[in-house]
Amino acid sequence: MTEHKLLRPLDAIYLACIWIAGISIVLMSLIIPWGVFARYVLGTGSHWPEPVAVLLMVSFTFLGAAASYRAGAHIAVGMLTDRLPPAMRRQCELLVDALMVVICLFVMVWGMKLVLETMGQTLGDLPWLPVGLTYLPLPVGSFMTLVFVLEKIFLGSQAHRAVVTFDHESEVTVSEV
Repeated sequence: MTEHKLLRPLDAIYLACIWIAGISIVLMSLIIPWGVFARYVLGTGSHWPEPVAVLLMVSFTFLGAAASYRAGAHIAVGMLTDRLPPAMRRQCELLVDALMVVICLFVMVWGMKLVLETMGQTLGDLPWLPVGLTYLPLPVGSFMTLVFVLEKIFLGSQAHRAVVTFDHESEVTVSEV
């Protein structure tokens, strides 16, 4: 079976989301202790750690959610749907996909409006940073999620792919060991 030509670029987008989310978590883990250290040990509270950590958390949340959706690692309650006949289960999946498209479009459109309307404002603690940039992860993450929802609708779930399960780094299978 041949691989669809869109899967490789979508794999790259998925990995970019994973890397950005991971780097955001690492930076948050460094910035927050610095803020505590500066305040309680050095006696000079830094103003920038909290807003930067919040920005990184928003980036982690929205881009991580997109990657999580593609990997099938999002929160799902399957207690009811697991007991349905296959035809009804498929209808529920289509309904969920349709609702996800609506939610992604809503957050994308209104998130972008928020970004554009607040671009002229600045943060008090970071006067060089436009407020609109702090909201940018909302429409970007929603767009990435929409891309992965459409991928699932048209190309099927990609949760089994090696790039998602991190099996692409090793060519050795269980039967070869």
